[in-house]
Amino acid sequence: MDNFKLNTHISGQFNAELEHIRTEVSKMGGLVEQQLTNAIEAMHNQDSDLANHVIEGDKKVNKMEMDIDEACVRIIAKRQPAASDLRLIMVIIKTISELERIGDMANKICQTALEKFSHQPLLVNLESLGQHTVTMLHDVLDAFARMDLKDALCIYRENKKIDQEYEGIVRQLMTYMMEDPRTIPKVLTALFCARSIERIGDRCQNICEFIFYFVEGQDLRHQKGEMLEKLLAKDR
Repeated sequence: MDNFKLNTHISGQFNAELEHIRTEVSKMGGLVEQQLTNAIEAMHNQDSDLANHVIEGDKKVNKMEMDIDEACVRIIAKRQPAASDLRLIMVIIKTISELERIGDMANKICQTALEKFSHQPLLVNLESLGQHTVTMLHDVLDAFARMDLKDALCIYRENKKIDQEYEGIVRQLMTYMMEDPRTIPKVLTALFCARSIERIGDRCQNICEFIFYFVEGQDLRHQKGEMLEKLLAKDR
């Protein structure tokens, strides 16, 4: 977080509160990244102990989101921030919500591992897709810590590769199902896990959009296609 400088305020306490929140977001991001890494490993190796560890760890992720959210609300109430300070706090609130949902997906993958995999091993290898999303999450957390728009745009592009990999897995699973209808339960389990992993890439893209909002002060939700194409073309 050293490269991203906070505004300097008359109140040293205000500076300390903002820095504390950013530090907590960094800790939460690190925890969620570890949760996802462990979930992918538990799924690949059918490791029930590791899956249970991830499921238990989801409680800590949820608590961190609630604590950071409450701290942000207190700052808004006490300090009435404006301009970039307010944008930073709003972006933090949105980002921790995305991180919590990524944690939920890691949790669901592990629950599926415990319920299904011991009886019906996955038909396809999802480790490559999983590692791709772990890398994307790691990179976007790094870009968020520095509010680096250039890196965020590069990371945003990565989701296309994840989508293509996911589509290839879906086609493979559909082939299995058409060739042998008895594989349908296994196909559905693999599809659920693959879809959960693919959605994490979408969550990472959302965080990229939050970085854009903080740096440029513009909301991409209703214009992101046109705006991002211009930025991506300029960045090439």
